Amino acid sequence: MKKSSWLGEFLRYASLNVVGMLGLSFYILADTYFVSLGLGTNGLAALNLAIPLYSFMLGCGQMVGMGGGIKFAIQKNQGSRRTNDRIFTTCLMLGAGVALALVFLGLFGADAIVTWMGADEEVYPMTLTYLRVLLLFSPAFILNNILLPFVRNDGQPQLAMAAMMGGSISNVVLDYIFIFPCKMGIFGAVLATGFSPIISMAILSPHFIRKRNSFRLTKCRLRPTLAAGILSAGAPSLINEVSSGVVILAFNAILLGLEGNTGVAAYGVIANLSLVVTAIYNGIAQGVQPILSSCYGRGEGEKLKAILRYAFTAMVILSAAVYLGMYLGAQPIAGAFNTQGDPLLQNLAVQGLKIYFLSCPFVGFNIILISALAALEQARPAQIISLLRGFFLILPVTFLLSRWWGVLGVWWAFPTTEAAVFLVGLVLQKTIRQRQ
Repeated sequence: MKKSSWLGEFLRYASLNVVGMLGLSFYILADTYFVSLGLGTNGLAALNLAIPLYSFMLGCGQMVGMGGGIKFAIQKNQGSRRTNDRIFTTCLMLGAGVALALVFLGLFGADAIVTWMGADEEVYPMTLTYLRVLLLFSPAFILNNILLPFVRNDGQPQLAMAAMMGGSISNVVLDYIFIFPCKMGIFGAVLATGFSPIISMAILSPHFIRKRNSFRLTKCRLRPTLAAGILSAGAPSLINEVSSGVVILAFNAILLGLEGNTGVAAYGVIANLSLVVTAIYNGIAQGVQPILSSCYGRGEGEKLKAILRYAFTAMVILSAAVYLGMYLGAQPIAGAFNTQGDPLLQNLAVQGLKIYFLSCPFVGFNIILISALAALEQARPAQIISLLRGFFLILPVTFLLSRWWGVLGVWWAFPTTEAAVFLVGLVLQKTIRQRQ
């Protein structure tokens, strides 16, 4: 009966968070589809060039929110209410600082960033518009990504899921309205995206209005030790999010040289689908984090081990289903985004889909392991795995394989890197066993 209740708890938290994360990533796909339909290949290339900054912005919010959520869950199970209030307030202070910096960047540095990303004169205006407006909405994104983990760790995974889904659905609807009936172009696409965290927070608001929250804003000074602990625990979330941006930047730079804007547009299809697939794994990882942190806080080693086993089993099953779908559906998937019928775009995207997503089980294992290590306050090994897959391996592997095999090498770089990190992760798993 006990293990049956553990499985039920896992399914409740993981499934709700997977649905929420899929909804969150779905609006990126909606952006991609509506932009490709309304603005063609150049619009798709502009959107893909802006995605790395979007990933960085989300990662900053997740670093503060997930780090604070982990600290909150552990302290909550040790009966320290005053510390919980201090943790939440510290997260808001840190988030405010990050948001202010991003707004400043949007106002005064967007031009330089777009140029550095390699946008040519055809896509420069659209990329600049998308990036600047996105950064001006950064306070909403940061605050939303802080509130979501706290609400989830406060025993409300359903509300967190509803907020993520509500924001995502509103974005899809507004995408269509702004791009087509209102004819607002790329500005309409980014405006719809900017409204989504605001709607998400509106859905979360009853948790605070009805005073169901066990954490509150309190008067306190920013304590460097606590702030460092929050950022350290949440750093893997930032690195994981930024790593997708780093991969996109590296792939964009190489593909621009190999196939021009068409190559970038083809990768745009793959990159956006990859965000959706990664959302599944992030959903499992973030879904089990509150349970793992609670088990750690209460010293429940047997339950912790069972929850991890459920998470990895679910990941393997979902990975097999995802890859089968990508392999068999490569042609129609690519065709759905290739609205202008470009044969080169179609061929590149189909080839990439079949190779790139061989990485699925390795990506899933690495993401769940990173989250588990962070949930158990094992920040160092979590950061090692995150840095390997996000920076230290993916960049040299991508440049090396692309020099040998051209575009084919670009597609093979991601699964090769994730498989290598998987082997490192198997060694670092012993850290979890020592905590059980």
